Amino acid sequence: MASKIDASNLELQERVITINRVSKTVKGGRIYKFAALVVVGDGNGIVGFGIGKSGEVPDAIRKGIEDAKKNLIKVALKGTTIPHEITGKYGAGVVLLKPAAPGTGVIAGGPVRAVVETVGIKDIRSKALRSNNPCNVVRATIDGLSKLRNVEEVAEIRGKSAKEILG
Repeated sequence: MASKIDASNLELQERVITINRVSKTVKGGRIYKFAALVVVGDGNGIVGFGIGKSGEVPDAIRKGIEDAKKNLIKVALKGTTIPHEITGKYGAGVVLLKPAAPGTGVIAGGPVRAVVETVGIKDIRSKALRSNNPCNVVRATIDGLSKLRNVEEVAEIRGKSAKEILG
């Protein structure tokens, strides 16, 4: 299962997924602020996402990166792909993730692609179902990735060896 990770000694790469301009109408006119959805990962199985809000875009991105570093998870990988098919869900966002043969590449739409590439997955097929809201799609993708388990973890849960499970 996924567990929290310390970001202090990791070399993380950042990807801004969306920047959303929100406005508030006050007596003197409109006030604009920005919300940035950011994903960070080390390209080797660790990923996290965060949302930062501010009056300026760079500040929102910086806050998003800080938030993402607080929410890092470890993802079980199998070579350049994922160990098994999984569906991640969050709100109305549903993301289907399927392993792919080496050389397939990343077949994924915008937000899912950003998350998958920062994790370090090179070969995967995915489909975002239902919602196309980037925040919910990213959360659903992270949910799916956090539920992935490799053979060793499954063997430990069942009290068997990895060879017994593989056959």
